[in-house]
Amino acid sequence: MRVLGVDPGLTRCGVGVVEGVAGRPLTMLGVGVVRTPADADLGHRLVAVEQGLEQWLDEHRPEFVAVERVFSQHNVRTVMGTAQASAVAILCASRRGIPVALHTPSEVKAAVTGSGRADKAQVGAMVTRLLRLDAPPRPADAADALALAICHIWRAPAQNRLQQAVAAQAARTPPTAPRAPAARHASKGRTA
Repeated sequence: MRVLGVDPGLTRCGVGVVEGVAGRPLTMLGVGVVRTPADADLGHRLVAVEQGLEQWLDEHRPEFVAVERVFSQHNVRTVMGTAQASAVAILCASRRGIPVALHTPSEVKAAVTGSGRADKAQVGAMVTRLLRLDAPPRPADAADALALAICHIWRAPAQNRLQQAVAAQAARTPPTAPRAPAARHASKGRTA
């Protein structure tokens, strides 16, 4: 399985490609950052992110794209830029028919380090170890993108089995008919 991980951001959008299957050694095929100038117009920045992601998709031909799920942060401006870059990544993959998976930061940290509360240094250290790299990828956005790809490779088989089990159960269970409202009983002994 070949996965492009995307750590979305407008100034630095981390990208990393990992290949492998759960339970086997993984291989990093590429890592980097798509950068945009903070003083540029928003539209131009989004186009730059799109062009950068399209180059990664053209070069590496991933089977899946794993994007960090945007979550509420204290800084609304930061979360807006993250959400916009995330949407661009989802659009680029979907336009090509590539399945997209969203993973929360705590899911990624738990998958890679064993703790959903790990810090960036711990994630970088584990990515370095798991991919047998000489040094942690820099900046941290690049390491986070690789962590997203690793997380998806490890979680996808279990998620697929769960989805198949839910679908099989739904196929076996006949739809339930709506229940009729309970009849009301008149009180005894009263006369109008």
